[in-house]
Amino acid sequence: MDLFSRSWAALLAAVADLPDEDFAKPSGCAGWLVQDLVCHLVIDAQDVLITLATPAETAPTRDAVTYWEVSDKPPTGEDDLDALIVRLAAAYQEPRLLKFHLDDVGSAAGRAADLADPGMRVATRDIVLSAGDYLTAYVLEWTLHHLDLAAHLPHVSGPSDAALAKTRQIVERRTGEKFPASFSDTDALLVGTGRREPTPAEQAELGDLAAKLPFVVG
Repeated sequence: MDLFSRSWAALLAAVADLPDEDFAKPSGCAGWLVQDLVCHLVIDAQDVLITLATPAETAPTRDAVTYWEVSDKPPTGEDDLDALIVRLAAAYQEPRLLKFHLDDVGSAAGRAADLADPGMRVATRDIVLSAGDYLTAYVLEWTLHHLDLAAHLPHVSGPSDAALAKTRQIVERRTGEKFPASFSDTDALLVGTGRREPTPAEQAELGDLAAKLPFVVG
């Protein structure tokens, strides 16, 4: 849960420091500008608040790893929900308004996470898991989207080493596959989730695993 708070705080700080012109630049999410990604983070923060306020009485059905679904079809930014995010982001018109909303809702989500009992059971997406597992699962969400934020903004620092390592661990455990030890955590996540194509040298190192990529986690 501490890593959730630290990774979320780092992502919020990175967005807060963006100059206005960066919001119109592409993000690492296919079909999304930075403003669209930031709008998605507002929705994510709302999801955290909703989930932590939705207690469950039944036994957990998922944990921090199995919370995630894996497919082999990268998002294009064109499905109904992705298109809605783009329209919502455009409605803000000014980056300062989007920044304000993310800081407002995002800070509340961070406080709710700090106050949550890790053993409390919560319900979301028709599944039940502990609040601790739910927040640990979201380290992956924050880390991948922090990479997306920095993808075309070289002045933006990426996620922490701890967040990258934890996210790689979740992806490897969820898929049952190990990336080559020579891959940095960042490269393993970018290549493994289809955020960039492997180089010829990386392709050779991946071996049979290359044919199974990408692992689209969502």
